[in-house]
Amino acid sequence: MAEGGRDPLRYFRIEARELIDQISAGVLDLDQRAGPEPVARLLRFAHTLKGAARVVRQKDIADRAHAFEEVLVPHRTDEGSLAAEEMRELLRLNDEIASYVSALEKPAEPEKAAAPPDVPAPESDPEPAEAATHRASTRDLDELLDAIGETNARMAPLRTGCSTVERLHRSAVNLADQLRLDRAGTTTAARAAAERLAGELGSAGRRFTDAVDQIERELDDVRAKAEGLRLVPVGSVFTTLRRAVRDAADSEGRRVRFVSRGAGIRMGAHLLGPVSGAFLHVVRNAVVHGIEPEDVRLAAGKPAEGTITLEVERRGRHAVFRCVDDGRGFDLEALRSTALARGLLPSGGRPPDTDELLRLVLQGGISTSPSVTEVSGRGIGMDAVREVAVQLQGEVAVRSEPGRGATVELVIPLALLAMTGLIVEAGGTVATLPLDAVRACVRLSPEEVTAAAASGRLVHEDSAAPFLPLAEALYTGSTVPDSPGIGAAVVINGDNGVFAIGVDRLAGTSALVARPLPDLAPAAPVIGSVAVDADGNPRLVLDPLGLADEVLRNLRGGDRTAAPAVAEPLPILVVDDSLTTRMLERSILESAGYEVDLAASGEEGLERAAARSYGLFLTDIDMPGIDGFTFVERTRADPKLATVPAILVSSRASAADRDRGRAAGASAYVVKGEFDQEQLLEHIRRLVVRT
Repeated sequence: MAEGGRDPLRYFRIEARELIDQISAGVLDLDQRAGPEPVARLLRFAHTLKGAARVVRQKDIADRAHAFEEVLVPHRTDEGSLAAEEMRELLRLNDEIASYVSALEKPAEPEKAAAPPDVPAPESDPEPAEAATHRASTRDLDELLDAIGETNARMAPLRTGCSTVERLHRSAVNLADQLRLDRAGTTTAARAAAERLAGELGSAGRRFTDAVDQIERELDDVRAKAEGLRLVPVGSVFTTLRRAVRDAADSEGRRVRFVSRGAGIRMGAHLLGPVSGAFLHVVRNAVVHGIEPEDVRLAAGKPAEGTITLEVERRGRHAVFRCVDDGRGFDLEALRSTALARGLLPSGGRPPDTDELLRLVLQGGISTSPSVTEVSGRGIGMDAVREVAVQLQGEVAVRSEPGRGATVELVIPLALLAMTGLIVEAGGTVATLPLDAVRACVRLSPEEVTAAAASGRLVHEDSAAPFLPLAEALYTGSTVPDSPGIGAAVVINGDNGVFAIGVDRLAGTSALVARPLPDLAPAAPVIGSVAVDADGNPRLVLDPLGLADEVLRNLRGGDRTAAPAVAEPLPILVVDDSLTTRMLERSILESAGYEVDLAASGEEGLERAAARSYGLFLTDIDMPGIDGFTFVERTRADPKLATVPAILVSSRASAADRDRGRAAGASAYVVKGEFDQEQLLEHIRRLVVRT
């Protein structure tokens, strides 16, 4: 039992903490979605915990797990919800089990560790269990990383040995060649021995080199994953916040659903602890001050059950925590009255606007609750969020819409960031892109590279994505080094749609931990952070937001101050031999705000396309002379026109015609018999190239 003779509870604590998290989440799931399946899952967790506790003689934990089972057993086949008293009992037992396990994790004497206090846990905001456990394992991780570094250093002689074997192989090959030439004084056995030696050295050298390469790759992977273990998934705090919502809703007599997104994002435990504590106040406030009673919500046309959504997302080198509720929003009149009473607003002056009132909320001490309760009335909730923002060098914002709800957003910088990266090479520089920002990788022909570079656009999946060679973004203002040339494009998801960068080659993916750039290290705006490879060398990590800005700046001719939102769509060329169709389509497009030119044939369309810049071609298929398929094919073959999207509009509806349209290079296909004006305009809004 006592592995190593020192800590018989080491593995039990790990398992128990994981089971408690699963039980906590399971109880809250059961509160919102009853039925035999969640009950059975909870019973499995409780039974496993009971058995593990009995093995290590933790009777108090085992007894409470057994009592937990006793509450659930009658509901094994019950489709209905548990009674409120039963839910409270499950939560109470879960809290007591968690208290016992937490006591086992404290550095106390053995006799004290086995007997935690009977009083409930203190009211202070708890640190996420995984974050607390994480700190305890940091020393083990440091030792592991040190061992990996030492092993990497010892790989150098092996790599030298690979070179030595390769030299011996070449010498043996040369010797065998000389013996074959010198037949007069050489025996057949000597020549055969030399050839056999050369073959064995070659085979051994390949096996030796492959083995060393494999070991180095695996060490690199283990090192990256070990560094990633320093980081805690954000989902580890969701159960605590969800429980806070449930308790506050129970206290206030409200029905509230908790929704969470972004559980897989990982960050340092030193960040997650303070943020979790601050957002405990935020979600409680959302329940108490935001979510209305059921009858009020129904009268306002809302669902009886309120919703609080906690979203976490990565934005470049920052993490964004956002709490959104669908309640009544902040009571601005009550805020104004409270602020006036406390002297925070000048009497008789200009009435403050909504933003000014909401900024006052962050100063703390302002509460609209008429009385002090367990969960509200002290006016410290938003103050706690502001203090965490200051502590972590972040920013906090509050938004409110009367009758619709409120949003509290905290943005904090990330010191360490675990990610999977796409390794690319451009202009002799190897860099990494966060893989979760990559939409697609596309191999480009020389003709496609020329067309994309000339127009600044790459047609991909029915859209004309802004395009820029990555080397130009990395070497802004300086000469781009010689390179093999662009061979692929990486299509990236940006805040304002997709964009693409051209790279010389793709070099696979890798797990990594990104770190901030040193303060004194100058870097291009497209570089967000740096990672360290297996040999200890820095590797640039690109910032998708910075790349998007650089691509758009390049499209605007280098003017960083120009706003992309004012970019106007280029004219649209309509090609159709039917006067009625031409005039109808022009009417639709001009009503939507587009400038339109007309062509009565494919030949005329090509002439007009060569004489003016267009943002989109809208062409019929069945025309005398050059048909629509041929028109699209010829524009795709012209480097100056290849990036202008084309839509085929035809009475043909067969799958074969649609496939032929795609093969020709059309970005969309609209059937006249199924003509939908809004669908056509949606295609055009998505595809049209703007200035």
